[in-house]
Amino acid sequence: MFRSVARSAAGKNLLRRGYATAVPERKVAVLGAAGGIGQPLALLMKLNPLVSQLALYDIANTPGVAADVSHINSRSEVAGYVGEEQLGKALEGCDVVIIPAGVPRKPGMTRDDLFNINAGIVKGLCSAIAKYCPNALVNMISNPVNSTVPIAAEVFKKAGTYDEKKLFGVTTLDVVRAKTFYAGKAKVNVADVNVPVVGGHAGITILPLFSQATPKANLPEEDIKALTKRTQDGGTEVVEAKAGKGSATLSMAYAGAIFADACLKGLNGVPDVVECSFVQSTVTELPFFASKVRLGKNGVEEVLGLGPLSEYEKEGLESLKPELKSSIEKGIKFANQS
Repeated sequence: MFRSVARSAAGKNLLRRGYATAVPERKVAVLGAAGGIGQPLALLMKLNPLVSQLALYDIANTPGVAADVSHINSRSEVAGYVGEEQLGKALEGCDVVIIPAGVPRKPGMTRDDLFNINAGIVKGLCSAIAKYCPNALVNMISNPVNSTVPIAAEVFKKAGTYDEKKLFGVTTLDVVRAKTFYAGKAKVNVADVNVPVVGGHAGITILPLFSQATPKANLPEEDIKALTKRTQDGGTEVVEAKAGKGSATLSMAYAGAIFADACLKGLNGVPDVVECSFVQSTVTELPFFASKVRLGKNGVEEVLGLGPLSEYEKEGLESLKPELKSSIEKGIKFANQS
């Protein structure tokens, strides 16, 4: 994505290279665009040549973010929307809606502590999506993803708009971290690394499949265990390093932009677009699960299986299931409350 962005950042170049006519018109909305994740995510989506309209929404401060980002000489037209009365206009005609809205995690705070606040925010935003852009692909970043995705599904079901192929929990940051940490330990070029990450998006529910990592490095088991633990605790590592002044915002914005770009490519008919995502799934007995997903014109074209697992990974898979099951059920229960 970002190599192409660097090559095509200037508006004149976009026109000269035919982006304005050859690439379909695509509207993307960022809900929570004035926040710690939302602002860098808005910047990265503005740089993406696949985006023709960028709608930035938040409950405050969005006009300034939109004005700032709009001065960048790339293809998309930017509009800022503020307050609930403007949410519908922000969503109308959207192809992809990215939701980083919510409060960030602070030191000592678990993802569970975020639940009541962020769950309520997600519930309201998804009600609006069901009304104004029911066919959009929804990229859920708001934590706890293990619960907010089931909440969104229940809201869409009640509205009669649920399409399991169009709802995604963004777990790309787990993949980004796993790639980075693996490359450092294996002493290989990170640009060549691929590591599937399955399960969920919190603590032990995050299961990187280092046995399937490429290029193959044959790391000893103690290194694999340490890399797994670091990937699972990556968010906490950032929260503690920022000493109470934030959570993983920049890396999450990067990961969110990567996944949104994959969704746009899929919509545009680019073949063999595969990313890991937390989606409705039959890969395990759980109703939602993160695994590799093939993206296409309808969103999810295929949910891919787990592939061969090491004994350590098999143990990790069984260990994560009760916690992930509990988080999913918690989201469903919240969504079905009055």
